[in-house]
Amino acid sequence: MTEHNEERNFNILLIEDNPADAFLTKEILLGSETASYEIAVLQDGVEALSYLCRIDGYEYAPKPDLILLDLNLPRMHGLDFLARIKATPNLNKIPVVILTTSESREDVLKAEELKADCYLAKPLDLESFESILARIYPC
Repeated sequence: MTEHNEERNFNILLIEDNPADAFLTKEILLGSETASYEIAVLQDGVEALSYLCRIDGYEYAPKPDLILLDLNLPRMHGLDFLARIKATPNLNKIPVVILTTSESREDVLKAEELKADCYLAKPLDLESFESILARIYPC
């Protein structure tokens, strides 16, 4: 019997309502030479819950290895989304990285209280943004 070693892609769920930020994040991550990614991009927490629960057209969605979560989202704030998944037994082990423009101390403390794995403020320049994303690569 021959052993077959296929490397599996690292599945990321990016929840980001700003198309430019979503595009840039995907481009940076997909340009990485250190890992192979599959990235699903959703624009709000309600849709992301459907994805994670595999309902409403997402029946075959892969379980993400990591969630990158913006906070200021339509229909459901990112912190409300975080609270929901951290309270759900089959979802609460998925690492969640808050990736947002908010540097509010209140947001940081609430994210920590809700057990976000990391809180990263999006910088304004490309080089710093690439550096921030490099800190979350699953190497």
